[in-house]
Amino acid sequence: MFLKDVAYDIKAVLERDPAARNGFEVFLLYPGIHAVIWHRVAHFFYKCKLKFIARLISQVVRFFTGIEIHPGAQIGRGLFIDHGMGVVIGETAVIGDDCTIYQGVTLGGTGKDRGKRHPTLGNNVMVGSGAKVLGPFKVGDNSKIAAGAVVLSEVPNDSTCVGVPARIVKCEGKRVEHTVDLDQVAIPDPVSMQLCTLSVHITNLEKRIAELEKELADRGVNHK
Repeated sequence: MFLKDVAYDIKAVLERDPAARNGFEVFLLYPGIHAVIWHRVAHFFYKCKLKFIARLISQVVRFFTGIEIHPGAQIGRGLFIDHGMGVVIGETAVIGDDCTIYQGVTLGGTGKDRGKRHPTLGNNVMVGSGAKVLGPFKVGDNSKIAAGAVVLSEVPNDSTCVGVPARIVKCEGKRVEHTVDLDQVAIPDPVSMQLCTLSVHITNLEKRIAELEKELADRGVNHK
C-alpha cells in the first residue's frame, strides 16, 4: 500500500508539472515528494502513539525541505506540493486526493482551541501561492483558492475564492460577481493580508482576556 501511494504521488507530479521529465527525477529531486513520503512514515508512528519519533521525523524533513507537515495531519493520495518552501500543514488538517498546494501556503488554525482546529480540503483542490486557509471548516471538492487569499469560512464544491478575507467569485461554473478568474497573478495587497491575519489573533486574545477577567471576578479578585 505504501509503495502504491508513493507511485501514485509521483504520477500525480508528472501529470501536473510540465517541468517534470520522468519519475526517477521526481523521486530524487522534488522536495514536495520527499515531504509527503516521509509524512506517511511519521503519520504511521503518530497513529501508533509514538509521537516523539513522529515529530522528530517531521522536524528533520522540515529542515531539509522547508515544508512543515504535522505528523497528525491526514493526507490523501496524489498530493502535489509544488516548490513547497514555507508550506505549513497543521495537526488536524485533512487533505483529500489529487490536491495541489503551492509555496507559502498555510493550512492552520485561528487560536489555541483543542480538537479539530485546522481545515479539511476535499478532492482535487488547488491552493495558490501564499494562501492561508485558517479554521476547522471544509474546502469543497474541485475548488480553487487564489494566490494570497485568506480563507476563514467554508467553501462549497466547485468554487473559486479570491481576496482578503476570501470571497467566492465563482461557484459550479457560474460567476458570483464580475472579476478575473484565478490566475495566481492578481493577488491582494500583502499588507492587508497580514492585517487580516493579525485581526484574527487579536480577536482570540480579547476573547481569552475576557474569559480570564470573568474567572477572576467569580473568585472575587480585584484585577484592576
